[in-house]
Amino acid sequence: MSKPIPVIMSGGSGTRLWPASRAATPKQFLPLVGAHSLFAETLARVADYAPPIIVANAGHHALVRAAVGEREAQVLLEPVGRNTAATLAVAALVAEADELLLALPADHLIADKAAFDALVAEASPAARDGALVAFGIVPTSPETGYGYIKSGAAHPQGGFAIARFTEKPDRARAEAWLAEGGHHWNSGMFLFTAGAMLAEMERHCPDILAGCRAALAGAEAQDGARVLGADFEAVAAQPVDVAVMEKTEKGVVFPADMGWSDVGSWEALWEVASRDAQGNAVRGNAVLADAEGNLVHADGRLVVLAGVHNLVVVETADAVLVMPRAESQRVRDVVAELDEDMR
Repeated sequence: MSKPIPVIMSGGSGTRLWPASRAATPKQFLPLVGAHSLFAETLARVADYAPPIIVANAGHHALVRAAVGEREAQVLLEPVGRNTAATLAVAALVAEADELLLALPADHLIADKAAFDALVAEASPAARDGALVAFGIVPTSPETGYGYIKSGAAHPQGGFAIARFTEKPDRARAEAWLAEGGHHWNSGMFLFTAGAMLAEMERHCPDILAGCRAALAGAEAQDGARVLGADFEAVAAQPVDVAVMEKTEKGVVFPADMGWSDVGSWEALWEVASRDAQGNAVRGNAVLADAEGNLVHADGRLVVLAGVHNLVVVETADAVLVMPRAESQRVRDVVAELDEDMR
């Protein structure tokens, strides 16, 4: 049976990885883990799948084009970001109803491709039969930075019926869920037929779907891509979790263990990065003395750390960030206070 069509969702801005990640060059286009960008790694992961549908911000067209190179791909460009419900609506609208779509954020890391491929194959029969499949990461810690999916009864074609989605919990609740079991991190990866997703959108978020239809009707060709029409700006900005997955009765979660990270913070990057014997992860020009558990990301200037532990130090041409690693989720709040030209 043919493999699904990847839908690579590249609308995120990666504000929690400021100052390296900026609005003009967000984290998916940066080589944060290894020599290639996360976007390029995502493309490589599905190179043996059907040609992808890429949905990206129109301002990143040149970055997308450079990453895609000579690959065959259908590129849809959003004039403004409207979150994943709209992204998946336009992708489903340009596909055939019976085509299987594999929705993948462009900025995630998956270390075990064999496990990834096996999971897609395992979940495909349920998705082809009409289920909206979510991939739930088997939790390894009481993480408070992710949403969670609680599994219900076993599904006859594998996985479990989705009992509920829950937004980011506090520490006590996350610890309780980890001990209880049956809760998985919401990876933001989904598998479904275009027809099944469109039917559920028609039922649960018809205004979003109608706006996306109009935006596609008004799309204009641009350098091998299509720029969605002005109607897209009026579409409500909702994640597909809220617009569809929390409401549908067709949701199924498949537990996933494949070396996944959303690389959603400097702490998350430290966790997946190569580290020295003292637990320091260093990228760029840095000297460390009597320093442990630090993450250093230096773009140009020499960075020196002495006698400090568990810090994040990020140096770019116009900004320097210093903070405890454990506080890395706060970067988004800091960025919100900055002038627009610094974001």
